Amino acid sequence: MRLRNVPGSQEHIAASPYCETEPEKRKGSWQAFFGQEAPLYLEICCGKGRFLAEHAGRSPQINFLGIEKYTNVLVKAVQKQEALLYPNLRFARMDAEVLEEVFAPGEVARIYLNFSDPWPKARHANRRLPSAAFLRRYGHILVPGGEVEFKTDDTALFDFALEELPRAEWEAEEICRDLHAREDLLADNCMTEYETRFVGMGKPICYLKMHRKRGDI
Repeated sequence: MRLRNVPGSQEHIAASPYCETEPEKRKGSWQAFFGQEAPLYLEICCGKGRFLAEHAGRSPQINFLGIEKYTNVLVKAVQKQEALLYPNLRFARMDAEVLEEVFAPGEVARIYLNFSDPWPKARHANRRLPSAAFLRRYGHILVPGGEVEFKTDDTALFDFALEELPRAEWEAEEICRDLHAREDLLADNCMTEYETRFVGMGKPICYLKMHRKRGDI
């Protein structure tokens, strides 16, 4: 998919106090970016920021960081935060492949993966965010017992994620193939732009909560 160019987006996020464009310099000290000591929750490929903005408004005791590599998308999330001014919401321009260069071991408490690119070709399997390759990266930066929450409308990607768990020595805590049919899970659910669209179309949303096997922590 070709992204529409947003004139001035690169300059905008570089000048914003709510976005870090050199995230490797924050490794081990992300709390200082927020100005409060709190658990750090990370959304990988945060898009336009709706999901994290809602979470940040609900939970001021948590620091929420969204990472996104596409400047033309990230600028929308940054502009949203510049209007909201939540003290616990920040963004970083970066690629998920360098997570271990940007976050210290145990620096992140939770990771969200929302409607990730399915990378349908088999040769691109390791690029999928719920792949064993990425799960191992998450395990290095998560606190002991830290969780990953994954939502998708793509059933093939969801099945792939389940198959990858044992390869990475992870296990499922919750598996649901129709999130919006589960009132208990919806109590803390925040919708993304994609989720709103898919639910409106009547598409079921798959949800997976997972963590490293307890014996490996």
